[in-house]
Amino acid sequence: MKNDRFLRALLRQPVDMTPVWIMRQAGRYLPEYRETRGRAKNFLKLCKTPELACEVTMQPLARFPLDAAILFSDILTIPDAMGLGLYFSEGEGPCFERPLRNKVEIDNLAIPDPNEELRYVMDAVSLIRRELDGRVPLIGFAGSPWTLATYMVEGGTTKTFSRVKGLMFEQPQAMHILLDKLAQAITAYLNAQIAAGAQAVMIFDTWGGILTTRDYFTFSLSYMQKIMSGLTREYGGQRIPVILFTKDGGEWLQNIAATGCDALGLDWKLPIGVARERVGDKVALQGNMDPCILYTSPERIREEVATILDSFGRGNGHVFNLGHGIHPQVDPENVRAFVEAVHTLSAVYHQ
Repeated sequence: MKNDRFLRALLRQPVDMTPVWIMRQAGRYLPEYRETRGRAKNFLKLCKTPELACEVTMQPLARFPLDAAILFSDILTIPDAMGLGLYFSEGEGPCFERPLRNKVEIDNLAIPDPNEELRYVMDAVSLIRRELDGRVPLIGFAGSPWTLATYMVEGGTTKTFSRVKGLMFEQPQAMHILLDKLAQAITAYLNAQIAAGAQAVMIFDTWGGILTTRDYFTFSLSYMQKIMSGLTREYGGQRIPVILFTKDGGEWLQNIAATGCDALGLDWKLPIGVARERVGDKVALQGNMDPCILYTSPERIREEVATILDSFGRGNGHVFNLGHGIHPQVDPENVRAFVEAVHTLSAVYHQ
């Protein structure tokens, strides 16, 4: 592989500079993405057409010297394959035609075969790997069971999480059945992505941070642990690193690290040096710049990059990223300044 520093960093091996990629790096801030999205007519068609998914995955790599590509897809592909009728409403985000409302509906859910109902994702992974031709590694991903369950029960985005928490509190057994099915589905889905060519995988637990510590351990972390236990960790003679990311999960880092994952994704709330002190060298750390810094000047971006690199300090095991996804209104030239700052300023920490 021409550039494997991302994989090396995840495994806490020496690198020449800190690798960097960006959550949602293929997205609306790029004019070329908006053009491809326009041709696709709608977001779901973009996700479900392997050639278009490959095209947008490659777009940020054509602009910036990023150290990894991430599959262009959506975390809600699994609930869609379970028959809930995913659609995207303008201004509202993802919605389901048939949200889950009771235990009978949960009991009737079938676990999708990733090589049948989700074949388009595997075809996209294979196509992207061929297109990358060893240039940088490819990241596959899935949403966590708890995060998928929130959308499936709420029927879309929410600010209160009243339906999903209501089910969790009132009918915990029904919630456990749902989460267990999702853990099985996600394990099969990620393993199929690995077989199709993903060289690292990431689990996005976007909504784990809305739970109490007790409920996080019971309804989120335990099911990510279950997935970890069933994942393919080596394929084709190569280690497949796993990144776990719970947004607003800073207080649970040691518990997340104990799952056996290779790296923790961090939001921007906790200084990365503090996170490193807490978990030691047990796992690599990915993060953790506030995405809103990208609205400022290249000089201010460079300053923030320097602060985060200094906070992590010398040594291996840092993948630079934002603390969450890049915002659609960001100037691509600021992204260029960000990526270049990471590479130029980080070399000294690896000498």
